Amino acid sequence: MRPWKLLGLAGLAGVAATGAVLARDERQRRALTPDDVRARLHERHAALAAVPEPAPPTTTELRAGRTHRVARILRRR
Repeated sequence: MRPWKLLGLAGLAGVAATGAVLARDERQRRALTPDDVRARLHERHAALAAVPEPAPPTTTELRAGRTHRVARILRRR
């Protein structure tokens, strides 16, 4: 009977800890003003726009197996 008690207490402690973390995150989120949120979104957008998209793989690269799923399809042909 004792192991089940310990397991139950550990579960309750986990639920309490999760609730505390979620409450803290919610308080931090609500502390932001709309201008703060807008500024963060603009920063994230600018950072993503600065990163160039990789070029799609060529047929030779695909056949060489660099992208395994597509390479298998091409090998069947």
